[in-house]
Amino acid sequence: MGQDASLFMQALSGARTPRAPLWLMRQAGRYLPEYRATRAHAGSFLDLCYNPALAAEVTMQPIRRFGFDAAILFSDILVVPHALGQNVWFAEGEGPRLDPVTDHSRLSRLDHPGNLGRLDPVLETVARVRAQLVEETGGQTALIGFCGAPWTVASYMIAGKGTPDQAPIRLIAYQDPDFLQAMIDLLVEASTNYLIAQIDAGAQAVQIFESFGGALPPALFQRWCHDPVTRIVQNVKSQRPHVRVIVFARGVGQNLTLFGKVAEVDGLGLDWGVDVNWAAQAVQPMKTVQGNLDPLALMAGGEALAEGVRCILDALSNGPHIFNLGHGIQPTTPVAHVEELVRLVRSA
Repeated sequence: MGQDASLFMQALSGARTPRAPLWLMRQAGRYLPEYRATRAHAGSFLDLCYNPALAAEVTMQPIRRFGFDAAILFSDILVVPHALGQNVWFAEGEGPRLDPVTDHSRLSRLDHPGNLGRLDPVLETVARVRAQLVEETGGQTALIGFCGAPWTVASYMIAGKGTPDQAPIRLIAYQDPDFLQAMIDLLVEASTNYLIAQIDAGAQAVQIFESFGGALPPALFQRWCHDPVTRIVQNVKSQRPHVRVIVFARGVGQNLTLFGKVAEVDGLGLDWGVDVNWAAQAVQPMKTVQGNLDPLALMAGGEALAEGVRCILDALSNGPHIFNLGHGIQPTTPVAHVEELVRLVRSA
């Protein structure tokens, strides 16, 4: 099968496809009963991420159930700081927790970004999933790898948890930019190495999740969000030019067009706050766009879902477009609503 055999890869290569390919962020997750069963069997969340057989199984579950056009590796953005030696764990019902790294002394104790051996099980998962996708879909379903953007990952590393407005890292950006730059540089190198390893294991495309870029004031956006992500994309493309790269920068508004000007970026994810009519005029002429149904419209179902799908397809069907949510699927989303979404997109 050629690199662009799948509808997803065709769209990501800039083609206007017969229909919009479809996948969902967090499509392998708690809304699926089969995921919950596997998760209970695995133990902790990190145990599941590092168990290649089980992680491959949950990656494939939504493909087998819904026939999505792409599978995304089941893992987490915080496996990178974990691989670097930071203590990371997931508190049930509370989310990720880390031992904070807030100064040069603590940063210097982390491993060299080339020493990512702890992630070997994740790379085995990638290889397993790619083999299963070829066997079960004949290569028609693409495989996406991913990492977190340096600003987003660093915000967790510094605060020790997710924070509503990223105040701890924003304060450090003002008070100790040299320290933050050293952490960002570490993450750029580690993330580049990690993505290349995923590509070599079988990922055909990679997505960089910049979940917290919208917290940056305009004066800080270029240095801490745009430039680090651009460096990763250019590093990856210079070494693996065949791969396709999506940047999903949530909440950055019109700054999406700055990523659109980066030649090596292939696709731009739209969060649910992006006006699709603006995106059709300002972003889609530059890049393939991906998104951007509100996850709560999917949860609500009915007319909210149908109208949301209609608006997106009406606005974006004249150019390269991958249908997705504007962020991850909510755990309480009814499976029947996802089935209806697939029907709506594929029958449009």
